[in-house]
This record gives sequence, structure tokens and C-alpha cells, in this order.
Amino acid sequence: MKLAVSLTLVAAVAPSVGCGNTLYAISANAASSKLEEARELNAEQYAPYEYYLAKEHLEKAQSEAAEADYSDASNLAEAAEGYADKAIRLSREARRGAGR
Repeated sequence: MKLAVSLTLVAAVAPSVGCGNTLYAISANAASSKLEEARELNAEQYAPYEYYLAKEHLEKAQSEAAEADYSDASNLAEAAEGYADKAIRLSREARRGAGR
């Protein structure tokens, strides 16, 4: 009976353990791409708050992933992507307003 319960737990937990780093990698790559786009649009100047929040969240995500805390890392990477999106939007609006 104990063996059956143990095998059931292993079968249930094993797939979820392997997915964490994959989800993090997808989120981190998306956030990194958005952050680079924001940098190219001079978000450091036009949307510094959002840009640096994105940058710091991504760095913290990388730190959490290095410690194999993929759930937090994925959440932080998703937050970084959101801040980077906002930095991109604000930078584009500022550039349009400046006639660029």
C-alpha cells in the first residue's frame, strides 16, 4: 500500500517539477525581448520608472531561477514583461509627442 501511494505521488509530482523551468524560460525570454525593445526606444529617458521596474524584476527572476525557485521566477518575469510593455507604450507616446 505504501509503495502504491509513493508511486502515485511521484507520478503526480514529477511532471510539474520539469515544467517550472520551461515556463520560466518562456517568460524570461519574452520579458528580456520586451526590455531590449524598451531600451531601444529610450525608455530609460521616457519611462524610467517602468523601465527600471522591468529591469529589476527580470534580474530578481534570474536570481530566483538560479535557486531553482521557478514559480517565483516565472511570476517575476511576467511582471517584468508587463512593466516593459508599459515602458514601450509610454516611450512611443513620448516620441510621437516630440515629433520623432
